[in-house]
Amino acid sequence: MQSISSPTNQPLKTLINPHHHHRRRPPFVSHLRPSTATDFSGGIGHCRADWQSSCAILSSKVLNNSSSSSAASDADGNTSSSASAAANGHLSLDLVPVAADQQTHLLPKPLTIANLSPDPMHGSLLRVAYQGVPGAYSEAAAGKAYPNCEAIPCDQFEVAFQAVELWIADRAVLPVENSLGGSIHRNYDLLLRHRLHIVGEVQLPVHHCLLALPGVRKEHLTRVISHPQALAQCELTLTKLGLNVAREAVDDTAGAAEFVAANGLRDTAAIASARAAELYGMQVLADGIHDDSSNVTRFVMLAREPIIPRTDRPFKTSIVFAHDREGTSVLFKVLSAFAFRDISLTKIESRPHRNCPIRLVDDANVGTAKHFEYLFYVDFEASMAEVRAQNALSEIQEFTSFLRVLGSYPMDMTPWSPSSSQSRCD
Repeated sequence: MQSISSPTNQPLKTLINPHHHHRRRPPFVSHLRPSTATDFSGGIGHCRADWQSSCAILSSKVLNNSSSSSAASDADGNTSSSASAAANGHLSLDLVPVAADQQTHLLPKPLTIANLSPDPMHGSLLRVAYQGVPGAYSEAAAGKAYPNCEAIPCDQFEVAFQAVELWIADRAVLPVENSLGGSIHRNYDLLLRHRLHIVGEVQLPVHHCLLALPGVRKEHLTRVISHPQALAQCELTLTKLGLNVAREAVDDTAGAAEFVAANGLRDTAAIASARAAELYGMQVLADGIHDDSSNVTRFVMLAREPIIPRTDRPFKTSIVFAHDREGTSVLFKVLSAFAFRDISLTKIESRPHRNCPIRLVDDANVGTAKHFEYLFYVDFEASMAEVRAQNALSEIQEFTSFLRVLGSYPMDMTPWSPSSSQSRCD
């Protein structure tokens, strides 16, 4: 598989943005092939498309040879030599000469799902899009979910979605909530505006560090830049360090470190991960400066197709529903549908959307603007393969005007520790 990451590790943006069509296309895009290509080593071709093309050619030659053989047969029933025309350079359709009594034992077996779409081994074949630059926490989440994957930086969350839809990436990693900052509503809206499906989740401990250029001391600093949430999560610690400096918000934490390093700003520090310090040649002035050690961000993994729900391991299902009438009776009925079937909820959140239309994409990938009084996001501990979950959603659908299953996926059961040794993004 050709690599799609550029040598400069620049975020993916002009590749998808239609306003940049006049720019030269990055060279790594021209060699992409769909991730569903399957290596039929030892057979005909090297991928599923080659295999199908070869089968079509052989099938057409079989029909041509059969018709020519019938016309060229003599009275004794023996076919002429022209009837044994070569197929693909062979004297017969048998790619490997075999004895007549062995041909019945060597018939090709039907293709299975495993042949057409094999699961990547430990993420080694996956391309995962994330928002930010190398060293971002989203990159660390992608590495935790899919070890040895090829991480693709994007300048916006919208670009990460489009990268998956356009087959530039196989997965996208998206932060949806933080243990201190709460839900990221903007990203939930993107789930409604696109038809990608949640196929997994990762809970990543956040470990902030204060970074500066080599040789810079804390008393030389006049400002600190980082993501708005990172600045808020380190406010008390920065005050305890005696840093009475200006705080300036930027798009992401690793981007702040890259900005300081690229511009040689010796009066500016950045709040980012220890990995960002390594990547951009910066020193760590203070380690673990977050105010709360239980700072964890939950990420979800997105794909073009949903995974098949299972019951042999803990699963979580995420849904969003809405009703176009005022009142709380609908919410009560939804909670009753889950409580009656002993289904535990891990998240329930509502946010008003009064007089604010939201664009929804239906199954035909057609976007329409709709008005809802409230949108409700619910996560519950059950797989859609379970009958109780199916019955619960069937009941909920009867008294809601909009219901969508965002995904049914395995829960992240890996333990985490707030200690710095395990919380760094490495």
